[in-house]
Formats: sequence, C-alpha cells, structure tokens
Amino acid sequence: MAMMTKEQIKALLDAGLPGAVIEVKGDDGQHFEADVSWSGFAGLSMVKQHQAVYAALGDKMGREIHALALKTRAA
Repeated sequence: MAMMTKEQIKALLDAGLPGAVIEVKGDDGQHFEADVSWSGFAGLSMVKQHQAVYAALGDKMGREIHALALKTRAA
C-alpha cells in the first residue's frame, strides 16, 4: 500500500478547497492532523465541513490515509 506524505495531502486539499489556509502535520505516513480554514465552510456544520475535506481527499481517505484528525473553521 502506498504511503502518503503531509505534502501530498496538502496538495490534494489545496486543489479541492481553493483558497483555503491549510496546515498538515504527521510524519509516519499513515496518521495525520489537518488544520483547515476556508471561506467555503461558512454556514456549514462541523460534519459538513469534515465531509468537504474527505471529498477533497477522495479515495485516499481510508486507504493511504488511515487516520486524519481535523480542525476546520470558516475563514
């Protein structure tokens, strides 16, 4: 199974959430933390915000990325 890097995750999130301010941490290739501030989250519940992040990551979530701790907020 391929390993992900925090840089690859950030690139996926940058592409899926244009204009977001994103910080990704994690160095073991499987467990990561992402802090995402994005204007697109305005008016969305925390669940909907997290679903938007998962959508940006596509099928990488649950495969290459085993765990992702999220902090999200509207910019």
